[in-house]
Amino acid sequence: MQKTILIVEDEFIIAMDLKVMLEHLGWRVLGPVARVAHALRLLEDELPTVALLDVNLGDHLVTPVAEALRSRGVPFAVASAYDKPELFGGAVLVGVPNVGKPTSEWSLLEVLPKLSPP
Repeated sequence: MQKTILIVEDEFIIAMDLKVMLEHLGWRVLGPVARVAHALRLLEDELPTVALLDVNLGDHLVTPVAEALRSRGVPFAVASAYDKPELFGGAVLVGVPNVGKPTSEWSLLEVLPKLSPP
């Protein structure tokens, strides 16, 4: 079964770049979505294997999505330039892997296998 990843990213170019990288690595991408409400709607229809979240989505934080993922047992990472994303997105982001921003394929290869089951 192919692994799925939800991408929540509001910057179009970054979202498309992540989508291409992840598809190249064999993932089926849900989204990308740019808004909290859209991400939460997607989670009602299908649970991804993992998720990759931007912390700031315009004038909203990704915190509700992270909380929904955590409550459903879906592991996630953030793609953030912040050294401590939890200072912005709250306690739900404490200890969550950060692939950085801009994100490299190498960072994805390092972090995603740790999140998803074999």
